[in-house]
Amino acid sequence: MSDFLEAPVHVRVPATSANLGPGFDSAGLALGLHDDVLVEVTGSSLDVQVTGEGAAEVARGERHLVVKALRATFDRLGGQPAGLSVRCTNRIPHARGLGSSSAAIVSAVVAACALVRDADLDDQARLDLADELEGHPDNVAACLRGGATFAWTEDGRPRVVRVDAHPDLAPVAFVPATRSSTKAVRGLLPPTVPYADAVLNASRAALLPLALMTDLSLLLAATEDRLHQGYRAPAMPDTAALVAALRADGVPAVVSGAGPTVLALVTRSCRAELVGERAGWTVLPLDVEARGAHVVAR
Repeated sequence: MSDFLEAPVHVRVPATSANLGPGFDSAGLALGLHDDVLVEVTGSSLDVQVTGEGAAEVARGERHLVVKALRATFDRLGGQPAGLSVRCTNRIPHARGLGSSSAAIVSAVVAACALVRDADLDDQARLDLADELEGHPDNVAACLRGGATFAWTEDGRPRVVRVDAHPDLAPVAFVPATRSSTKAVRGLLPPTVPYADAVLNASRAALLPLALMTDLSLLLAATEDRLHQGYRAPAMPDTAALVAALRADGVPAVVSGAGPTVLALVTRSCRAELVGERAGWTVLPLDVEARGAHVVAR
């Protein structure tokens, strides 16, 4: 049976953007927008309180995603506490392609490990569990490790390499009021793609890490995609139109994750030109978050 610490644990987790154009289900970038989760082991019952993004809509009790992930992690660590108090302060928009579900899952995995004395889940085991709960490793890898990450599956387990993004990289997120479902937009993807499109994506995905790390001038080419964004465009025409318009102006723009948020990957000197009022969109200048999920205080 697990031995639980009595002090509450405060975990901070970053938003993330997955795919970054050609890196479908593999590339991820942590962003400077955070959710905060405070978890405390109590004597009995479950108490869940949520403020901020999605507070009026998310499930409470055992159906809350943070609670589900806490339960799964406690099971992995040896047993459930008698009671839990969970306080969520949400800033990451929900169902917009900025990794809100990954943030919830990762916050729970990190919090549960911090609450169990002598917890034995190392970095790889935490990634394994987060990937298992989320279903793919791109967002959870970036959320756990921070920076830019490139994930893949080997021998049935997720693997990840983390790199530091170029210090002049200054992302801008264009967040619409509309939402999308990852499951729904995945259903639009075809079972096969033309050979030429696969070759193009392979070349751009190979270029992407170099562009992110050392030469931002390569990002327009490195973020070109023919594997998934075009097939999803009918489900989010405004997103597709904005990506096309920005790229026509030379701005490396992509669909963030499953959308409908658009992410522009620009330099600090260029960011001011994009930040401002844009009808139908909330424009968020966001730094790359070098630090992944972490315990703020016990």
